[in-house]
Amino acid sequence: MTTTELLTLPDTANNHDHKYHQLVFGLEGNTEFDIQGRGANVGLGKGCLVPSATEHAFCGMGENRIVVINIETSQLNSTTLQTQVSSLFDKASYFSLDSQRQVLLQAICQEIKQTPANSPLLQACGNTLLLSMQNLMSEPTPRRHHTHIDLAALDLYIQLNMHRKISIAELAASVFLSPSHFHSCFKEKTGITPHQYALRKRLERGKEKLAAGWTILQTAEHCGFSSQSAFTHAFRDHFNITPARCQKTIIEY
Repeated sequence: MTTTELLTLPDTANNHDHKYHQLVFGLEGNTEFDIQGRGANVGLGKGCLVPSATEHAFCGMGENRIVVINIETSQLNSTTLQTQVSSLFDKASYFSLDSQRQVLLQAICQEIKQTPANSPLLQACGNTLLLSMQNLMSEPTPRRHHTHIDLAALDLYIQLNMHRKISIAELAASVFLSPSHFHSCFKEKTGITPHQYALRKRLERGKEKLAAGWTILQTAEHCGFSSQSAFTHAFRDHFNITPARCQKTIIEY
């Protein structure tokens, strides 16, 4: 049996162990973990595996959010799952997610946020992440070509996080590049900066929402703009028409 939660850790250090395995993913902000004397920062794209009865310490650093999956080893009802979990938690470890699994994590977190605590869907979400991690840990380490940028994965990441500010460092981390290297590689590949690309995606989505009948304010908030005025200014610069005029043209058409 698994339980899945979104948690914010306090900024005071805590130390304990428990009788179940624990899989932790960084989601927002940063947290510090120390597992048997090995410390690491668990932020976006990072995580850790904590076997049962393993002492560990943890502490939040400002605003943070993590995904925690608890696995009751004595109550697993799937022989296949139990075998895979036992292998996964042979020892405590830290890990980094590839871009595809970061996108999977974001998508599943959207489900978790909207799912009641007693819903069986939460267990299904946890099991999906658990089995995906088993595949990741059993794969041979690939050679990473740092000039490769997965635009499809970036597009989905932007879409899932469009309601908030997305830093260039976040996008760079999803393809295992430093921000400066990512910036130069991205511009070479697309001809525009990552910031311009993300802004274009927000505005294209905004135009779709206006066509669907959303108000300008609703659209601005959904697309991550600080105000209706900021959205209107950016929209006019990009499309050479105001959001209000765009809506009116659509209605007239």
